[in-house]
Amino acid sequence: MAQYHLPGLFEFYELYAAFLPLYRAHREYFYDWCEIGSIYGAPISCLWGGGRVSSGTCGAWDVLALMREYGISARLTFSNSLLREEHLKDKTCNALCRLFSESGTVQNGVIVHSELLLQYLKSHYPELYPVSSTTKVLTDFEALKKEIDRDDFRYVVPDFRLNKAYEKLNTLTESQKDKVEFLCNECCYFGCKDRKECYEAVSRRNLGEEPDFSCTSPGAEEGYRFSKAMKNPGFISVGDIQKIYLPMGFSNYKIEGRGLGSALVLEFLLYYMTKPEYQLQVREEIFLDN
Repeated sequence: MAQYHLPGLFEFYELYAAFLPLYRAHREYFYDWCEIGSIYGAPISCLWGGGRVSSGTCGAWDVLALMREYGISARLTFSNSLLREEHLKDKTCNALCRLFSESGTVQNGVIVHSELLLQYLKSHYPELYPVSSTTKVLTDFEALKKEIDRDDFRYVVPDFRLNKAYEKLNTLTESQKDKVEFLCNECCYFGCKDRKECYEAVSRRNLGEEPDFSCTSPGAEEGYRFSKAMKNPGFISVGDIQKIYLPMGFSNYKIEGRGLGSALVLEFLLYYMTKPEYQLQVREEIFLDN
């Protein structure tokens, strides 16, 4: 069974509030070989945030109530790589961790980059399972294996440029494969040399700093295009999941999109989860009825 980890816990609350009732009521619209493993995100102006500068404005209680209603794990995206000791005292982030630690029947998690934050979370909020963030840019396979073998993490998200390293990936044990979470729909230039610096720039913005960084990768001025992501050498398609990754023993798939619009995130839900003959119907029910 494929487990999808979806973007926009806070950022696209309204979309999921419309989509999840439809997903439950009409399961026949959706592929029976996949389900929602988690939804991840962070509220606006979150000091520990990283990966993207969040625009989520929905209240934490509302978010958590929705996830509990549908039995979905909620993940806080706290992947800032530049945190210092004084940042660990942030009241907002600690309050979120306390709230999400009270998970009910489904355990919640936190996506983390900083080693300092990881140890703090393990000490103060052990109820939250840690996920190793793709912002670490793990492009070396041996480095990925070391990260997977750490007991600290339930899941590890490698850099998307390892997605098609089939021979190496197939050398992993079953327990190692269970921890790998592939980033499926990255649009970033495959040959980018500045990916880590790009993520650090986001971390600085979340700390209130103004980084001296601008992306110079080919096509960066176009922004995200799903059609362009599909042509990326690291793209994982629905067919790839069914015919390659699931038979190899991999179950976890991350869909990016926190910094995009709800219409585009819906297209991801349609493409990755919805049977083709029902995609138009789902699109109409979401947009016309809401």
